Amino acid sequence: MSGRPRHPWRRVLGAALLTAPGALAAQDRTPPAFVPVTQAVHRDIDGQRAFRMVEYVQRFFRLPGNHGFDAAIDSVASLLRAAGYVREDSAPPSARLVYRIESRPMRDPAWTPLDAAITLAGHTTPLQQFATNMNMIAINSVSTPEGGVTAPIVDVGAGTEADFARQSVRGRIVLTNGNVRVVQQRAMQQGAAGVLATQQLPAYLQQDKNRRAIQFTGIARDSINPGWLLFVSRASHDSLAAAMRAGPVTATVRISTLLERRPERTLIAEIRGAARPTERFVYSAHVQEPGANDNASGVGALAEMARVAANLVQRGIAAPQRSLTFLWGDEIRSTDRYIKEDSVRRTGIRWGMSLDMVGENTATTGGTFLIEKMPDPSAVWVRGEDQHTEWGGRPLAEKDIRAHWFNDFVRQRCLDRARATGWVVKANPFEGGSDHTPFLNANIPAVLLWHFTDQFYHTDLDRIEQVSATTLGNVGACALTTGLLLADGSRAVTLAALDELTRVAEQTLRTQAALSRDTLARGGSAAHEQHILDTWRDYYLAALDRIPDIASAPFDITQPLNAAKRRLREASQRLSK
Repeated sequence: MSGRPRHPWRRVLGAALLTAPGALAAQDRTPPAFVPVTQAVHRDIDGQRAFRMVEYVQRFFRLPGNHGFDAAIDSVASLLRAAGYVREDSAPPSARLVYRIESRPMRDPAWTPLDAAITLAGHTTPLQQFATNMNMIAINSVSTPEGGVTAPIVDVGAGTEADFARQSVRGRIVLTNGNVRVVQQRAMQQGAAGVLATQQLPAYLQQDKNRRAIQFTGIARDSINPGWLLFVSRASHDSLAAAMRAGPVTATVRISTLLERRPERTLIAEIRGAARPTERFVYSAHVQEPGANDNASGVGALAEMARVAANLVQRGIAAPQRSLTFLWGDEIRSTDRYIKEDSVRRTGIRWGMSLDMVGENTATTGGTFLIEKMPDPSAVWVRGEDQHTEWGGRPLAEKDIRAHWFNDFVRQRCLDRARATGWVVKANPFEGGSDHTPFLNANIPAVLLWHFTDQFYHTDLDRIEQVSATTLGNVGACALTTGLLLADGSRAVTLAALDELTRVAEQTLRTQAALSRDTLARGGSAAHEQHILDTWRDYYLAALDRIPDIASAPFDITQPLNAAKRRLREASQRLSK
């Protein structure tokens, strides 16, 4: 034997425990109290219906207030009416299914892209056009005159002041690989006709493979020197560079955009709770961004969830005592506004869930389905299967941990679906950046349902071909089941959640102990590893104390709660012997 200290985990654990925490936490069956709602949702959710909504919404480049954004809002509102929701301002007090569209003036005009093309002199076929590259027009670009602009192309490289000093750009089309906001303003100030720009995309977007991809972004709005910028894909750039090596190149650029004073709209639907209508579970799916998965998929999945929920309530299969709220709007801002604008409403928001990039055909996009958790110990000690994505994340401090059962409750509902379908369900530590963050900032439990890594993320290759009706059905099923069960909050549901969390907590402690055992075998600190295990134990003890929040009518849960906490402490002690 080595001279290392004796490790308390050696006698208990085997190598098999180093597998995914999510898989380990799964039970072999859905808790009986959850079965009626779970089966009804799984039976009725229709991924193809969601897919059809996604297919329609993804046709439009969507920004707040623009024509595509409003087309998405209107299409969902039409579906809600067909499902039995009525306008809130004309609904009787007894109505349970209501919706409203809120309109607010915008500080800046709404920008809508309509068309664009780049055609090199001597060619009849465009080098690149809007029909195949929806992201090619930089947001806030203005239209060219009717018939377009024809001018020589001049390459200014990175577009520094020295680059511009070497040649005149007046009346010419500037080509750059530099900072587009800086170069575009500099070019317009010097009288350029407009700007073409290349992009260096993140490695996970596989630009060498996806040579036609362009990520959407914008330029500053300038009322003094208004101008335009078009992005060229790597494929288009290579063709253009070859032409420029052969001699001077002239191009005709045609752009059509709209800048209009239009309101920003937010669609909010609600199924009013029977007993506690001011308490609510809030779903949020942002409408803006032009992609199919990001985030037409969230729009379509949430619309289908609202339809199924209404149907189950009307048929008496689901009995939400609390309200279910469905929100479609501008990412983060609409959700934040919903939380902050009404302090009374804010106090009734019990849980939140963001649906963002939820429809991926992972065979084409890569990555996997993920539940981004609210901060738990895995966000402090990032290890095992709980790893940050390539989108980006950082370890948090222990003080940032939010002890709660919500992460595991959502994961178990997704695993219920996975047992029947073979769906792959994983989780990642908190990273932020979507509609779950306003909830967490307001100290409301919330998670994000999404996919990553996605090789088409934020590019114009994120089209309907990258979306799966099956995935939309899977995500919609687990998301809606979660909300309906928590809106119900019966005694049976609450006790089942308590028992389930206890089992999940025990398994998580075993998994974490296995990870610590592996670390110790490689020379880690026994005291540090014991601290990690103790933190997970304390996290789950505090989470168990929050289980009574589920109950929609109070009852004495003291005895089963104390028994669950005793059981967890005993499991922790066994692991530490």
